[in-house]
Amino acid sequence: MKTRNLFKIAVVLVMMISSCSKSNNEKTNVITPTVPASNPIVPGNISGFVKGTLTTGNTYTITSDLTIKLGDTLASQQGVTVIVKGNAQINVQGVLLLVGTSDQPISFNSDSKLPGTWGGFQCDSAQSVTIKWTHVDNTGGPDPSGDPRKSVLVNAAINVDIEDSWFTNGQDDLIRIGNNAKISILRNTILCSGSTDGEAINLKQGVTGNVAYNVIYSQAGTGVKLETNDIVPIPQTNVNVYNNTLVCNGWRRGQAEPGRGVSLGVNARGNVYNNIMVDNYQGLEIFVDADTLNTKYGNNLFYASQDAFTDTTQGGNLSISIRGNFYPSDGVGKPQSSDLISTAVGNQDPMFKSFDGKVSTPNGATTTNDYHLLTGSPAIGKGNSQYNSDIGAYTSDGNGNKH
Repeated sequence: MKTRNLFKIAVVLVMMISSCSKSNNEKTNVITPTVPASNPIVPGNISGFVKGTLTTGNTYTITSDLTIKLGDTLASQQGVTVIVKGNAQINVQGVLLLVGTSDQPISFNSDSKLPGTWGGFQCDSAQSVTIKWTHVDNTGGPDPSGDPRKSVLVNAAINVDIEDSWFTNGQDDLIRIGNNAKISILRNTILCSGSTDGEAINLKQGVTGNVAYNVIYSQAGTGVKLETNDIVPIPQTNVNVYNNTLVCNGWRRGQAEPGRGVSLGVNARGNVYNNIMVDNYQGLEIFVDADTLNTKYGNNLFYASQDAFTDTTQGGNLSISIRGNFYPSDGVGKPQSSDLISTAVGNQDPMFKSFDGKVSTPNGATTTNDYHLLTGSPAIGKGNSQYNSDIGAYTSDGNGNKH
């Protein structure tokens, strides 16, 4: 009976969180519900099958794989610290409900705090996934075959709500979602992830929803990638990608498959507006096999802090024109009259509060860049107002990224 009651409470909370999707303004509201301490989990070592609530201010150590069974819930209150040992992962068949706050975020990290040292959240058959105000660091540890694991993997037709969280130093895709999930991926910060491959947000197979106000810096591959199943084209992946700040992505994968700020292909469609793309290997790629008739885009700012950068990923030196790749020549996307496009260093500079100018950094690098906009930025007031009057993740109306 307690398990059923806990599950009902969790589902109600997930519905409350996911309900903020009826208008663009409602989608960006920050909601911080109180997670009840039903079936509190005793602090200390945990492993195996688990259900209940991680409680405020306590530390838990995962000593081997965790599994949340179908019908069970693993919830966390704010201010919880979780340390993961031995490359363990968290398998979610039931409900994952992590709700921190800006003052008391939740933290998941390995005991070594080194990139690629634990398995992340594997949620293939989950009932719902909610991650708010949570640090997820150093994921992507190898699976039994030696391949790095995704940090958050969902392959179920469920609600996925990931908001206001931090993801750093993963080794492959940070957030990989497919199979008709409904998503709200809002106001997150994704830094320095993917060793030599991997997208920050990889959406496939009929995913619908919104990706907005995220900061994505130094991903090995693409910042936001949309595709539908190449064998089953319906239902389509159809996502609004707006007001994200995407900086220095695609360089670690390099010539093997250049990473982009945003890409659409394989019968996916989307609305791509109000994004800042700076120093990415390629900017906005709309492939010929995307649903080009129903894909809309504009009001994006493209900037190169230098004219060219040398790609050495395949050996030798290949000079890449960053400015020439804002709309890659192998795609069908074209500059829009509403875009702000840099034609020389200094022209259309978004005027970040601080930016060190490093085009390519290694996986796991630290950064102190601050992508808030200074007064006078050309991105202010130049957005498509259906989404926001400004361009980029940090907006003057207070609806943007909170980090």
